[in-house]
Amino acid sequence: MSVSLLICDDSSMAQKQLLRALPEGWPVQVSQAANGREALERIRQGDIQLVLLDLTMPEMDGYEVLQRLRDEGHTCKAMVISGDVQAEAVRRVLDLGALAFLKKPVAAEELKQTLQQLGLLGEAAAATANVPAALETFQVSFRDAFREVVNVAMGRAAALLARVLGVFIQLPVPNVNILEVGELHMALSDAAQGEKLTAVCQGYIGGGIAGEALLIFHDSEISDMARLMGLRDYREMEMLLDLSSLLISACLSGIAEQVDVLFSQGHPQVLGQHAAIDELIRVNRQRWKKTLAVEISYTLEGHDIHFDLLLFTEDSVELLSRKLAYLMN
Repeated sequence: MSVSLLICDDSSMAQKQLLRALPEGWPVQVSQAANGREALERIRQGDIQLVLLDLTMPEMDGYEVLQRLRDEGHTCKAMVISGDVQAEAVRRVLDLGALAFLKKPVAAEELKQTLQQLGLLGEAAAATANVPAALETFQVSFRDAFREVVNVAMGRAAALLARVLGVFIQLPVPNVNILEVGELHMALSDAAQGEKLTAVCQGYIGGGIAGEALLIFHDSEISDMARLMGLRDYREMEMLLDLSSLLISACLSGIAEQVDVLFSQGHPQVLGQHAAIDELIRVNRQRWKKTLAVEISYTLEGHDIHFDLLLFTEDSVELLSRKLAYLMN
């Protein structure tokens, strides 16, 4: 007897990775959803037995899906497979009724063992999993693949930051775009929201890939961060440089591990302090040209603190595409 399975993830690459990881011979009927709202609509039709659920998604995230499943009394079982590996994230989803939490990218053997332990795999069957469309024709764009790599990396960085600060980090879906200089300036202006900013930059290079990471702090929140870290007599820039180095290093190492490179990082440096975004752009105009830009916004739950991490790389898209090929194909 086949199992009716729903894969809910906004990334086509993550969906493809999960399809690859499904146990061989598991008689399963697979359907897919790109966000929590789509997943709920599918589950409400009444035939889904198990959902493999991402957490960080547009429109409706995995937490809300789990809450709705509980509130509406659905019998559908849920396993979370997410890049957000904060200890608090794991605790919350289990409290909301998820049967298990697996980190992305999930290994086939780990998925199989978890399904067996939960009694969801049943007897080994000779049938082949009935997946939607052959995996060979399941197309993944460069942008989607790189966004998923960044998603996993930012989750690991958030877990480290959460341990250091003792808070829960709220994560968005990262933005990945190839931007002209004018578009990049607009994105930076949007991130600033009219406030005074302090920006810390750190260069990185490895495997023929080079770029810069830029962490933007809102000045109004710096003293709050110091209090959160238990610092009384603190040197503002020393604190920001330490925090920047920690977060940037964690994010870059998460990317490097997935694309099989080793990044070397320069020393973090201050690009501007207590400046409007227009001034930062004017001073650094020659640094920021047409570029592959990644934007990640971190928000500290329960605190009016958030900061934006931007990763820039020029002339590296072709090489990154080759590095990602084994994930996309």
